[in-house]
Amino acid sequence: MLKQTTELAPDGQPWNLLTLRNDAGMTATVMDWGATLLSARVPLADGSEREALLGCATPGDYTRQAAYLGASVGRYANRIANSRFILDGQLINLTPSNEAGHQLHGGPEGFDKRRWQIVSADARHALFSLSSRDGDQGYPGNLTATAHYRLTDDNRIAIEYRATVDQPCPVNLTNHVYFNLDGVQSDVRNHKLQIFADVYLPVESDGIPGGDLQNVTLTSFDFRTPKTLADDFLRDEDQQKVKGYDHAFLLQALGNADTPAAHVWSQDEKLQMTVYTSAPALQFYSGNYLGGTPSRTAQAYDDWQGLALESEFLPDSPNHPEWPQPDCVLRPGEEYVSLTEYQFIAR
Repeated sequence: MLKQTTELAPDGQPWNLLTLRNDAGMTATVMDWGATLLSARVPLADGSEREALLGCATPGDYTRQAAYLGASVGRYANRIANSRFILDGQLINLTPSNEAGHQLHGGPEGFDKRRWQIVSADARHALFSLSSRDGDQGYPGNLTATAHYRLTDDNRIAIEYRATVDQPCPVNLTNHVYFNLDGVQSDVRNHKLQIFADVYLPVESDGIPGGDLQNVTLTSFDFRTPKTLADDFLRDEDQQKVKGYDHAFLLQALGNADTPAAHVWSQDEKLQMTVYTSAPALQFYSGNYLGGTPSRTAQAYDDWQGLALESEFLPDSPNHPEWPQPDCVLRPGEEYVSLTEYQFIAR
């Protein structure tokens, strides 16, 4: 169902909201601005309904927050150190996102701040497209991308990104949705998490990778067995640098979207979520700097009230071709495809 708002977006046009619904009674709402996932309302076993995502009260509030709530980010999700990299022997300079000089989530005017075009939509799916010109945020070549949302009857929100280019360019699209499976503005450090990954990537205080991949064994980053986030929170220096978890995990599945990448459980254990992805890595962010972000209520979010599990290449991959993952550079004639599914299971 398409709904146009009376409130206008920065381009002077209404926001377009699309609500998907399945036979199980679950709904998911998406918006053309930023190809943003706004809401996921899941029926629980006791007959009640629970909002599983963080979100804002109005579409306009999404332009007044810096947390990328539910947005499609690109061309390159996560960070690129010093906003530059070498591609085929040529230095590529990108538009920096911050005073530190790094680029984050595709640049200050990334895909999250664009109106995507609605290609097709019905009760079960919404397909968006976006064109990015040569030089956009410093990236070479023209790029065409699509974001395809589907809601299945087994309560999966499937998000598939596709892209093509006319010049070689790193491409790394993801959705920056935040979850709080308790359905309220509560501390997600009481959630339980399992990530099927043997290694993680340490970062410095600015979020830039600070070394090689590290084994999770005997560290606070070992989520191979389910544990509550609070158990090892801020236990070691790698977490303390960024106020919690904000790290990429190279997945055991290595691109197999039929194998679970992660499980999350609400504090009351009434709702579980399983993540599947064809991406090589998940960036787990514990919402360390969410404080002040507009919420659905009059009270803004506090730090650690939502968690993100972003499917992607490892951060700063254009500067690290040696990392054990597929090449992040997309070339003419190839198609970038990344599929991630978030399945909600009521208990």
